[in-house]
Amino acid sequence: MRIEPTAPYHSAQEALRVLETVAWHSAGVTEIDLARRTGLGSERLTTLLRMLRREGYVEQITDGAYVTGDTLRRLTSTHDRERALRDKLQHTLDRLRDSVGAAVYISRYVDGEVKVTQYAAGPTTPAVNEWVDFRFSAHATAVGKSLLTQLDHNARRDHLSRHKLARLTSRTITSDRLLLSRLESQPPTVPVLDLQEYAVGTVCAAVPITAGSSVGCLALSLPVEHAHRLKRAADTLNRNAAPVLLSLTI
Repeated sequence: MRIEPTAPYHSAQEALRVLETVAWHSAGVTEIDLARRTGLGSERLTTLLRMLRREGYVEQITDGAYVTGDTLRRLTSTHDRERALRDKLQHTLDRLRDSVGAAVYISRYVDGEVKVTQYAAGPTTPAVNEWVDFRFSAHATAVGKSLLTQLDHNARRDHLSRHKLARLTSRTITSDRLLLSRLESQPPTVPVLDLQEYAVGTVCAAVPITAGSSVGCLALSLPVEHAHRLKRAADTLNRNAAPVLLSLTI
């Protein structure tokens, strides 16, 4: 399995270094000490601490030092951790939906299949109409293609051998050879796009969020009349993927 590091991955790894340092100092640790112990520059550390405070992973006490926050304590508790993680991810997805102005989704590649595990939509940000099961349409969706790009060649061929490349719209790629070529040339840091390949009237984008050996992605969808916003929305999604990845990693 091929897993390429991405910008959200690096941000999440840096955030974990900060969290580990904070957790080691139950009485609190100052920003100066955090910079010294993590080796992070002042500007970068300030950005990470702002994100960690917003997400509830750290708190700042009266003397300005940082201690672990409620979110971290809930996620590291053995009691009902799965529910705590799901609630945290949903809260983050809801905020992302409002930030990018689009429905957003978390998807994983589980036991050789595409699975959308959570999403956030609303009256003005409708979810994609799943008119063909996402498990059978990875070749046509931004979600599926993003997940497939994170696999090695043999795993991709295995997936395609189990799922025929059906033509869903006039834009759908139905050639194994062409699809594999596109997947191979896809840069890991560039969002994968679906420009009405899955459904007429809908455009989508997806970015990888890889936690350990688990393949996943974060995606958004827009009505085609908002296609002019797709690139900017995808860039915003990519910049804000680190909190999702961090929750999955802890």
